[in-house]
Amino acid sequence: MDPAPAKTDSSAVRHARVVVAEDDFEMRRLVADCLRKEGYEVHEVADGDQLLVRIEDSYFLRRVPMPVDLFVTDIRMPVYTGLEIVSGLREAGLTTPVIIMTAFGNAETRERAEALGATLLDKPFKLEQLRGLVRRVLHSDSLVQEDKHPGAEDEAPDRGRH
Repeated sequence: MDPAPAKTDSSAVRHARVVVAEDDFEMRRLVADCLRKEGYEVHEVADGDQLLVRIEDSYFLRRVPMPVDLFVTDIRMPVYTGLEIVSGLREAGLTTPVIIMTAFGNAETRERAEALGATLLDKPFKLEQLRGLVRRVLHSDSLVQEDKHPGAEDEAPDRGRH
């Protein structure tokens, strides 16, 4: 029997919606299961094309109930790379936080990711590193949203950014 989800300091962060995009099935399942055990609502996609469809469904076609709170994506995937997806998000005016997992984190890649507002997570990583980074990114983003919209926590349901 799985232990109860770990508690964080914010129920909005704990119930966040996360999309995990990773073409390696084992890695995708490992990351998704880790985040589910933390209490996040996790959706899995296998490549950049499926991720793009999820983004369109969430933000533009409104086929799913709420936008995603966080994307966790591999950098190298079929069809579109993680960096191409982040670039497209930013060009569309979307500020959803993104964590990019990479075994290819050279200085140029890191600079490009940072310029797009994404956070790089170097593979291999420990699951505790992933959990901590996800908590920090979601908590930081929720603080930014509260600063931009005072009182928004009273108006909005539990947040779970895409």
